Amino acid sequence: MSELTHFDERGASRMVDTSGKPETLRTARASALIRVAPATLALIRDRALSKGDVLEVARLAGIMAAKQTGTLIPLCHPLPLTAVTLDFAFEGDSVLRIEATARTVGRTGVEMEALTAVSVASLTVYDMCKAVDRVMTIERIRLEEKSGGRSGTFQRAD
Repeated sequence: MSELTHFDERGASRMVDTSGKPETLRTARASALIRVAPATLALIRDRALSKGDVLEVARLAGIMAAKQTGTLIPLCHPLPLTAVTLDFAFEGDSVLRIEATARTVGRTGVEMEALTAVSVASLTVYDMCKAVDRVMTIERIRLEEKSGGRSGTFQRAD
C-alpha cells in the first residue's frame, strides 16, 4: 500500500498539495445497499409513502451532499463538480441499490464525492422510511470504479 498522503513527515495532518498535478477528467462510481422489509420496498417502488417520493428526495440529497464533500470531510479538496447522478435499482423483494457517479475536470479524484452521495442518499431513504421499518440496514457502501489521474483506472472485480 502506498504512503498515506494526508500526513507530513512529522505525522501532522495536511491537505495534499495538488497544484503540480495536471487537470484531467476524473470519474468515480460508488454504491450502497439498503435492506428493507418487502412491504417497505413496495411502498418505495409504488411512491406510496406519506412523506413523498423517497427516491427523488434521496436523489436530491445525494447530489447536494456530493457538492458539500469538501466541507464535510476535513482534508478533501472542494471540487467543481461537472456532474453527479444517482440511480436506484430494486434487487429482489427487499434490497434497494443506490449508485452515484461523480465527475470533474480537475487535479484530484471524485471518489469521496461519489461515496458521500450514496451515503447521504441512503440515510435519506432511512429517514423517510423509519416510521414504517425500524430494522432497515444500510450496507456495503463502497467504491465501484474510478478513472482519471496518475493512479489510473480502478474497477472492483466482483
